Amino acid sequence: MPDAVVIGAGPNGLVAANLLADAGWSVTVLEEQDEAGGAVRHDRGVDPAFVSDLFSSFYPLAAASPIVAGLRLEEHGLRWSHAPHVLAHPLSDGGCAVLDRDIEVTAHSLDAFAPGDGDAWRRLHDVWQRIRGDVLSALFTPFPPVRAGVRFVVRLRGAGGLRLARSLLLPVRRLGEEEFRGQGGRLLLAGNALHADLAPEAAGSGGFGWLMSMLGQTYGFPVPVGGAGALTEALTRRLLARGGVLRCGRRVDEIVVRHGRAVGVRTAGGETYGARRAVLADVSVPALYGRLVRPEHLPGQVLEDLRRFQWDFATFKVDWALDGPVPWRAEQAARAGTVHLADGVDELTRFAAQIAMRQVPDRPFALFGQMTTSDPSRSPHGTESAWAYTHVPLDVGSDAGDEGLTGAWDDKEQQIMADRVERQVERFAPGFRALIRARRVLGPPTLQAMNANLYQGAINGGTTSLHQQLVFRPLPGTGRPETPVTGLYLASAGAHPGGGVHGACGANAARAALRRRIPPGRAGAQRVLARRDRTGRRQ
Repeated sequence: MPDAVVIGAGPNGLVAANLLADAGWSVTVLEEQDEAGGAVRHDRGVDPAFVSDLFSSFYPLAAASPIVAGLRLEEHGLRWSHAPHVLAHPLSDGGCAVLDRDIEVTAHSLDAFAPGDGDAWRRLHDVWQRIRGDVLSALFTPFPPVRAGVRFVVRLRGAGGLRLARSLLLPVRRLGEEEFRGQGGRLLLAGNALHADLAPEAAGSGGFGWLMSMLGQTYGFPVPVGGAGALTEALTRRLLARGGVLRCGRRVDEIVVRHGRAVGVRTAGGETYGARRAVLADVSVPALYGRLVRPEHLPGQVLEDLRRFQWDFATFKVDWALDGPVPWRAEQAARAGTVHLADGVDELTRFAAQIAMRQVPDRPFALFGQMTTSDPSRSPHGTESAWAYTHVPLDVGSDAGDEGLTGAWDDKEQQIMADRVERQVERFAPGFRALIRARRVLGPPTLQAMNANLYQGAINGGTTSLHQQLVFRPLPGTGRPETPVTGLYLASAGAHPGGGVHGACGANAARAALRRRIPPGRAGAQRVLARRDRTGRRQ
C-alpha cells in the first residue's frame, strides 16, 4: 500500500507525485486514459510525418515556474525550443504587432503604430522587472501567499502603489487606452487576456493580459522539442526513477472515506488502492465534489457552493498538416510561434460578447500555433505543423453566423465550424486553405472524451474571472488545496493559482500533504477496503 495515491497523470498530478517521491513517500498515480499527460500530449494523428500537439503547446508559465525548474527535467530528456518571435497579432491591412524576447524588437513594432508606444511598453516592462520575483512567488505558492504577499506589497509601493494596483485591476481595453496611443500595444495586451475567458471589458483582464505579455517578453512562449508530450515523458521518467508507480487505463470512480479521512480509492474496474497517508486529486472540482466523494462526507455548504461553480469557455480546435509555410499578409507573422487572429480590439469585444450571449461566433478569435516554426523537428522541411483553437459557448443558444450551428457538435457541425475557423485564417493569410494536406477537428465533446478534466474543452479548470480566483477558488472560503476530508487534497487547475502548465497546483497539494504528516493508516485502510470488497457495498 503506497503512502499516497494521486488521481490523474496530468502535469499537476505528476508534479505532485514527484515531490512526494522526493520526500521519501511511496506513490501510485492512477490515470483514466491509456497514456499519461492530461492536456500535455502529442501524436501523429493528422499525418504520420507531422507531430501535432493534442491540447496545449506553448509553456511560458512552465519556463517561469520555480517548481518546474526545481525538478531539473533537462536531466530527464526535456529540451526547449523557441520561434524567432514569441507572438504576432496581424491586422487585415498588413499591420502587425510583434512580441519578441528582445524588448527593442517589441518596442520598434509598437512604434510603427504610434511613435512613443515603444517607450510605453518599456515602462510597463520596467514595472515588471521591479516586481517580477514577488509576483511569481505569490502566484506559485498557496493562497494566501503570506511571505511573498508581504514582499509584494512592499515592492508594490515602490512601483507605484495604489496606482499600479488600479492598473492591474482595469479591463484590458481601458489599460491599453491609458498606456498606448496606437493599436499595437493594445492588441498585445488584449489578445493575451483572451488566452483565458476574460473579455476586454472584464475587470482584472488588464492585469492578466499584462502578466502574459511580460512572461512572453521575459521567457518567451517555449515548446518542448519533439512535441508537448516530451514534457510529460520527462516528468514520468523522473517519477519512475524515484520509485513511483504509474498505472494508466484506471478510471477512479470513488474516493473511499472512513471516519472523515480519505483512505484509498476504487476504480471502475473494481480495483481498490489504499493510501496510508493521503489522496491527491488532479481532477476537476465538479468531479471531485460531485462524483468521487459521496455527499454525506461533505459539508452542505460545499455542495451548495458547487452549484455556483463556473466553468470557463468551451474550446474548438483544428489541427493541420500544411504543405508549406502560412502565407501571412503581414510578413512578421511568419516568424512567430503564436499568432492572434482578430482584426482589432473591437473584434475581440464582439467575439466575447457573442459568447456571453450564448452565440457561436461568426468571426472566431483564433489562437494560431506554428509548431514547425517553433520546433523544426515537428514536420518535414518546408512544411508546417499548425493548429488553431477558438472559444465557443458551453451552452449554445444560437449561431451568430448563418449556418445554423446548434452546439450539437456532431460531425457536420464540426466540419462547418472548422471551415469557419479556416476562413478567419484566410482573412490574414490569403491562400492558406490551398496548403492543407490534412486536417483534424477536435470539438468540445471530443476534447472532453480525451481528457475528462476539460469539460467541453474548458482549459482553465474554471473561470479566471475575479469572482472565482484567490480565496474564491475553487469555492468561496477555500483558496487552498485542503478539502473538508482529512488527507484529501485538490491538485488540479481547479485550485489556486488555476490553469496553465506550471505545476503549482500539484506542488501546493503535495506540500500540504507533507505538512499535515498524517500517521500511516495501513491497517485501518486495509480493513475498510477489504470489507468493501467482500460486501460490494460502500462503507
